[in-house]
Amino acid sequence: MAAGFAAIFFTLQGCATAKPAVPAGDVRSYSGPPTKASITAGDLRTRLYVFADDSMGGRAAGTPFNLRGTAYIEREVRRLGLDPAGENGTYFQNIAFVSRTISRNSSITVDGRAFALQQDFVPRDMGPGMRSIDGAVAIYGGTWGDSATRVDSAAVAGKIVVLSVPEGETVNRFAASRLYRPAAAIVVASLDDMSQAARSNMLGPSLDIAAEAPVTGTPAPAFIYASNALVSALFGGASPASLKAGEIGKRVHGAISYTRANEPPGRNVIAVIRGSDPALRGEFVALGAHNDHEPPLGAAVDHDSVRAYNTVVRPSGAESPNVRPTEEQLLRVRAILDSLRAVRPPRRDSIMNGADDDGSGSMALLEIAEAFAKSKTKPKRSLLFVWHTGEELGLVGSDWFTRHPTVPRDSIVTQLNIDMIGRGGSNDAVHDTNGKPVYGSPDFIEIVGSRRLSTELGDIVDAANQSQPRPLAFSHVFDTTGEPHQMYCRSDHYMYARFGIPITFFFTSVHRDYHQVTDEPQYIDYEKYARIVNLVHDIAQRVGDLDHRPVVDKPRPNPAAGCIA
Repeated sequence: MAAGFAAIFFTLQGCATAKPAVPAGDVRSYSGPPTKASITAGDLRTRLYVFADDSMGGRAAGTPFNLRGTAYIEREVRRLGLDPAGENGTYFQNIAFVSRTISRNSSITVDGRAFALQQDFVPRDMGPGMRSIDGAVAIYGGTWGDSATRVDSAAVAGKIVVLSVPEGETVNRFAASRLYRPAAAIVVASLDDMSQAARSNMLGPSLDIAAEAPVTGTPAPAFIYASNALVSALFGGASPASLKAGEIGKRVHGAISYTRANEPPGRNVIAVIRGSDPALRGEFVALGAHNDHEPPLGAAVDHDSVRAYNTVVRPSGAESPNVRPTEEQLLRVRAILDSLRAVRPPRRDSIMNGADDDGSGSMALLEIAEAFAKSKTKPKRSLLFVWHTGEELGLVGSDWFTRHPTVPRDSIVTQLNIDMIGRGGSNDAVHDTNGKPVYGSPDFIEIVGSRRLSTELGDIVDAANQSQPRPLAFSHVFDTTGEPHQMYCRSDHYMYARFGIPITFFFTSVHRDYHQVTDEPQYIDYEKYARIVNLVHDIAQRVGDLDHRPVVDKPRPNPAAGCIA
């Protein structure tokens, strides 16, 4: 969080001080009746208020809070009578985690000049096997997001590619790593815009799997935020603004190294409903969601200030550029906050509850499991439910499960992934520069990947939707080649798709509460949420009853090559 951003919050918290009662509808706690066989808005609300409660502490992978969240899921699937499909006859698949912390001995030197960690460079952990930067030559890669100035990935092989960033924009390090996979390192010239607090936070421990390197096998480029002073030195004193894409710079010496420590394990929760057909029950329709979110903030912030600010300035939450607001925007923020202060007192919060991300998907799986478990007739194929851990760490749990499956991997005929399906209504609408809604309606849902491997699966998904009492309005904005947000690569389904398993990703898009303390159950659209869950249930039923596997008629990816959206 930039210093100016923090100062804005301080100012907003100083607005109106009235302390009337909390208004009706602002329900921060709720205890509903026992859930039933049918998939309903009420049942989903009951479940989500448990799973996204403050007592779950954000459910971050590798923390006791994640173990608490997975224990709730395990109790529910046991109560519903699902068969355990984890390790050693349990519902769990444990993943040993270690923390990796940047070593203070890490160094970067250019022409004999040493640059300081935190002041001039801040590395981000890309996992074990990151490439060495020692002896690599810099190359200017242009401006991030500007394809006209971007250098070809082949030109950066073995080099340190340096990127400029437009004001307020951010570089997704995983997307950049996929784009510039052959590089020795990716250097982003944006450190001068970061507060010291943000730099310290990024230098804190990161989690990684203890046992082995990921299946991608290919070493990842190092990823480093750099000061303008370091970038200038890399190109003989030239300012970043004067550089041209493809310009070759200086040779770098140094090393980025890490220390390791053991941490609490992460847990996938895995359960099965056996199919009714003896000839097909050895095949599985997999349904997935992720059980983790984010750790608490280091310091509490005011809930209403965050939400008012994001409503105006960052309507996509953490996905929005962190730009400096205009005076007109600040006036609108203050007006929203004053209206809230007129009906309720301030509330400071540090818990990243993750109600939508991905409490909505995790509780959807429980509702679907209950509906099938209590139905007199079961699909012909078995249903495999997997609540993955560590999605927020880089698809860790789904990576681990698909490399160490507890059922034969080739027996999984389809994977249906649910990640954030509780929002996307008209209150979450995002508009383009002409005022036209880009998404956000009572019927909106984003469908990703349904035809990437199997045309037939896409047809099944469409047909199931059309048979609903009120069909949803499918969008495929995030399912296009070269889509800049890389949504096809950013959730657990891809770890199945890389092995040629047809997938569909259900998603109602990012919103003002994405990766914020305001992602709470009170803001979920439960009626729409239930419609989506019923749709996924029906798709699973249709695939489960097919007399053949969904036909894979598109090229299968190389599972070791990395995702390309």
